[in-house]
Amino acid sequence: MSTATFNFTGAKVLVTGGTSGIGLATALAFADAGASVTITGTRSAPTDYEDDLSRFSYRQLRVTDNAEIKSVAASLDGLDILVNNAGNVKIAGRKDDPVDVFEEMVRVHLLSAHNMAQACLEMLSASTLPGGASVVGIASLTSFIANPFVPGYGAGKAGLVQLAKTQAALWSARGIRSNCVAAGHIATRMTAPIVETEAFSKGILDRTPMKRWGKPEEIADAVLFLSSSRASFITGETLIVDGGYLFNS
Repeated sequence: MSTATFNFTGAKVLVTGGTSGIGLATALAFADAGASVTITGTRSAPTDYEDDLSRFSYRQLRVTDNAEIKSVAASLDGLDILVNNAGNVKIAGRKDDPVDVFEEMVRVHLLSAHNMAQACLEMLSASTLPGGASVVGIASLTSFIANPFVPGYGAGKAGLVQLAKTQAALWSARGIRSNCVAAGHIATRMTAPIVETEAFSKGILDRTPMKRWGKPEEIADAVLFLSSSRASFITGETLIVDGGYLFNS
């Protein structure tokens, strides 16, 4: 459950990659706050996933396919909030071409966010949401810290932070705010192997002043705040939610 209280009654929200982890927590938090929520996933139907997604409208989407992005946008009957969350982490192995992996990660984490926002621009411009329409990108600590194992992922997440600034400058006159939430080390299914491996987890916890992993709901709370009228004068910013990890070098 989300720990903050917001009222998004009547708002229309799209969360890409909303079938698990941070995306699902964000979709649930918006639904709990009264919003009508559409999520995307790569599988053919919402029933193909482990979690109950019946509270949401579902669209199948591969974010690397711009035609599918346009199709999803065209299927909506309006939009107030876009959360660009969809993503994955891919490390180039011996059988993978590092160049191809790099390009794929940039397409997944940066170009898809740009293309989805552009496809939804007119709907967002027409929003009457108090505080304005919002685009929120889910960034990462790799937006700021180099990780040699995932150069494409890091480049895409760093670009997402800059994209929010550019969108803020371009679209403020249209009543659209654009921000990011930079997620720290969050306990999800994707990170479970690290969480459960003491050798890896210890190094993370030792550097984190709060001495714990974050929860997906804590990222969701930040997304809802940035999308709300309580953040009506905030745009082009990145809110870091990491338990203090980044500054504690």
